[in-house]
Amino acid sequence: VQLQASGGGLVQAGGSLKLSCAASGSIFFINDMGWYRQAPGKQRELVATITSGGSTNYADSVKGRFTISRDNAKNTLYLQMNSLKPEDTAVYYCNADIRTSWAVFRFQDYWGQGTLVTVSS
Repeated sequence: VQLQASGGGLVQAGGSLKLSCAASGSIFFINDMGWYRQAPGKQRELVATITSGGSTNYADSVKGRFTISRDNAKNTLYLQMNSLKPEDTAVYYCNADIRTSWAVFRFQDYWGQGTLVTVSS
């Protein structure tokens, strides 16, 4: 199983970006998915999560500005980021709990490679 994140880049403060994360490989079912970020010199932190049924959770710092969504048919996770601030600058990682086969009854935790978001002031 691989998670491929894309969509990062350089944007001015107040701008928008949309991140995508496509899961591929042996996938039977994807449970929770999420975005995390790690700024230089800081620990990785949760940005937002979404369950298989579409329930969402956001960090207080991004509420009202970011929207997490998923397309279960495409095994793809999204993060729409609006009103970006310089403090949103970080490497953004996607995460997913995946059951790889009908014969495997546990979920494994997978991470994407990260995509860099830089917000200039």
